[in-house]
Amino acid sequence: MYQAIVFLPLIGFLAAGLFGRIIGPRPSELITTTLLIISAILSWVALMQVGFGSGATRVQVATWMQSGGMQVDWAFRIDTLTAVMLVVVNTVSALVHLYSIGYMADDEHRPRFFAYLSLFTFAMLMLVTSDNLVQMFFGWEGVGLASYLLIGFWFKKPSANAAAMKAFVVNRVGDFGFALGIFLVFWLTGSVAYDQIFAKMPEIATSTFRFIGFEWNAVTLACLLLFMGAMGKSAQFLLHTWLPDAMEGPTPVSALIHAATMVTAGVFMVARLSPIFEYSATALTVVVIVGAVTAFFAATVGLVQNDIKRVIAYSTCSQLGYMFVALGVGAYSAGIFHLFTHAFFKALLFLGAGSVIHAMHHEQDMRNMGGLRKHIPLTAAAMTIGTLALTGFPIFAGYFSKDAIIESAFAAHTGASSFAFVLLVTAAAFTSFYSWRLYFMTFEGAPRWGQAHGADEHDHSAHSTEEASHGAHTKDAHGHDDHGHAHTPHESPWVMLVPLAVLSLGAIFAGLAFKEQFIGHDYDHFWKGALFTGKENHILHAMHEVPGWVVASPFVAMVLGFLTALYCYVLSPGTPARIARRHEFLYRFLLNKWYFDELYDFLFVRPAKRLGYFLWKKGDGAVIDGLGPDGISARVVDVTNRVVRLQTGYVYHYAFTMIMGVGGLVTWYLLTRG
Repeated sequence: MYQAIVFLPLIGFLAAGLFGRIIGPRPSELITTTLLIISAILSWVALMQVGFGSGATRVQVATWMQSGGMQVDWAFRIDTLTAVMLVVVNTVSALVHLYSIGYMADDEHRPRFFAYLSLFTFAMLMLVTSDNLVQMFFGWEGVGLASYLLIGFWFKKPSANAAAMKAFVVNRVGDFGFALGIFLVFWLTGSVAYDQIFAKMPEIATSTFRFIGFEWNAVTLACLLLFMGAMGKSAQFLLHTWLPDAMEGPTPVSALIHAATMVTAGVFMVARLSPIFEYSATALTVVVIVGAVTAFFAATVGLVQNDIKRVIAYSTCSQLGYMFVALGVGAYSAGIFHLFTHAFFKALLFLGAGSVIHAMHHEQDMRNMGGLRKHIPLTAAAMTIGTLALTGFPIFAGYFSKDAIIESAFAAHTGASSFAFVLLVTAAAFTSFYSWRLYFMTFEGAPRWGQAHGADEHDHSAHSTEEASHGAHTKDAHGHDDHGHAHTPHESPWVMLVPLAVLSLGAIFAGLAFKEQFIGHDYDHFWKGALFTGKENHILHAMHEVPGWVVASPFVAMVLGFLTALYCYVLSPGTPARIARRHEFLYRFLLNKWYFDELYDFLFVRPAKRLGYFLWKKGDGAVIDGLGPDGISARVVDVTNRVVRLQTGYVYHYAFTMIMGVGGLVTWYLLTRG
């Protein structure tokens, strides 16, 4: 069964990728989608067997490589954590495949698109089933490759190519740290297999390692390097800049990669390596601080964005910060719980946004929407459910998982966790505001189709460079002109609505159905040791004993955010514009994403370009070519040009040369003999 779960997406990739042009788009869609649906069903069966039944197992596939004393197996580590990730990856991927049949119906390159989706799914499955760090790194880089291919799928768009390259480069920064972390773990333990590594941790907990001129606790250094990889893959603060630009890819890509699966790889990695992180309080503190800052930062930026997909993208970035805070305070199951519920409602929001874009003829600017609830009521209902789940409305999925993280941050009673608690509650208020702002601007009020901009805070033309490249009057990759607002918005076909309905069920019931298993009384029976907690880690018990005001704080924040959005965008639509004019600097600061792109351009991109230009002109051109192939050939030409002048064709020139030669020879002979 487990081989089928992992390899069915690979078979779909090979079928659509190698034979897509032969069999055509429709068979490619049906083959890949059917295989993913089967894999998703089997994943749920696996979760029932592992989480509620027999427990963990190991499936040996092959011996992968052997070098000296290191042996790397290709094996599946099947425990509850793996089973949860299998459900998340394959369920969302299957629904995205089905949804894409309708969303990509007009694209002539559909076989390639579905092949890329299945390739990504296979790489992600390799990552989450890994039994050692090398196999995890293989899957890690595989999803990076597939992400690059999918973000730049519409390769004729310069912005899509730039976004794909940006995602690839920024992730290389994190992956460099991740690779160093793997090397250090192998140096410390002599193995890359999880069981051998985890068994050695008590022995090496106090070991030191000299790095960049400083003496480090070896485990702390390894954790920080590994977490650097998680920061890149999961778009954490400082390495987050690739995620919003990745929205250049088709909307199903956003739902699959940047909401539910790839960006959670870093969260999964830290949870999987909890037996290592539990031995470094310093590393866990760093995880808490980075996660809290990310949650707050992304939430502030999401307050003022206009592109419907980018609002949701910054929401994803913020929610990932919540997950890392949970991991950092030792509440690993709470972080994975939020990963699990988040997959349903965030995929729902992205696919719902895709349905809106489909209805609006590929318009993504919310300022050109409004009043859509009457025209696409099913999509509006799905987006309402997703918004309620994201903001943490009682009973909905996010209410159980996000609130558990906030409570665990308070219960940890450290300086970093107290800092995180304040930022997370603040971010919860911001999340509620921008989520309902998105809903009200899109579905309520008077229609603004065909107008330049809606009557909100952006009327005074404070547009960022990002907005200029995603304005209302451009053509998308399909060639649809965004001036097509004359057409009445229409509801999406059933093949797009069915995934919305399934994800809506998950957004409503996933939290309620699994809260006892993830953070409740059935915790030990469900996880069976898949997540490691140290002897002094009692956070799951402490989080249930926090004061009542702590429990109520995220709900109060959610209500305040909703009421503010209701007032600003329904009751008094002119208020946002007045606030933006009054606080021009703050508004531009948030609109331009804290100017991180401009800062990185100044610190890294421009110096790198200047260095490259210098090395090209002075190094490659002047030195290498000057002294190398071009230089030698030039000198040969110079010499031959001078030598050829001696060949005049006149006898007296040659006679004179001979006499000069004989004279020189005689002179040399007489001088040397004397």
